[in-house]
Amino acid sequence: MWKEYYHVTGIYDFDYALKRLSLDPLIQVNKKERYVDVPLKLAEDDYCVVRVKAEGTIEKPVFSVMSDHDEQQDVIFEHIRNIFQWDKDLQEVHDYFQGTDLSLLFFTYPGTPIVRDFDLYGSLMKTLIHQQLNLRFSYELTSRFVKAYGKEIDGSWFYPSPEKIAELDYEDLKELQFSQRKAEYVIDTSRMIANGELDLKEISRLTNEEVFKKLGAIRGIGPWTVQSWLLFGLGRDDLLPGADIGLQNALKRLWKMETKPLKDYIEEKAEDWAPYRSYAAITLWRSIE
Repeated sequence: MWKEYYHVTGIYDFDYALKRLSLDPLIQVNKKERYVDVPLKLAEDDYCVVRVKAEGTIEKPVFSVMSDHDEQQDVIFEHIRNIFQWDKDLQEVHDYFQGTDLSLLFFTYPGTPIVRDFDLYGSLMKTLIHQQLNLRFSYELTSRFVKAYGKEIDGSWFYPSPEKIAELDYEDLKELQFSQRKAEYVIDTSRMIANGELDLKEISRLTNEEVFKKLGAIRGIGPWTVQSWLLFGLGRDDLLPGADIGLQNALKRLWKMETKPLKDYIEEKAEDWAPYRSYAAITLWRSIE
């Protein structure tokens, strides 16, 4: 067992991050003790569970990182730092928005972080499964998928490998209540990854526009899915999904409008929030929870 501490520059609301993570039944979160167990797959058949615990406050954030996986400590710690994006100075983001029409919102919800999904492939599969479903059933369907084909260690669930899903028939997922099309999207995309046609690590190094072009060309992956993967899979700073209903509802309330604002209007107004539009989005979603 090893334990390391990390002092974050700026502000960071880890308790809100835990609240969001706790929505996913596959993730072990203890909001009272202020920790989450993060499943990491370092290589083929090399799994570890890492406990990330808040030891400080929003204004003085400190975290402990613990694991009984004694090898590759530096690699594990770097994974965790990237997932929770501790290199982002959220005080800088907060200060930027004080000069915008979102100043009161950021004053009310300071230090709202963007926490990345724990795995690039798992993030894409979750996003594919969640598209066009209500939140409750989307998490239920994702849980069935992971528990049927993934791996569990000490209560933490790891998504299956693309190679394992590539071997399935569509009927296998339909038995879990996947629609025919959703089963096709998940399995066909997994086959592209398994055979090397689609390299998520390589794609993760591309610009937002290049990712849209690459992933958007795949059957079943539309703009919402690409935006969600960019935001939560890659943790990009400057994305605002103007077509998202939750975002429209938040802006309707903020701007005191009688009807929800349209996508084009939102995107035009959001130009003033660049280069931190992702933080605008997540703070707006938070405001209506």
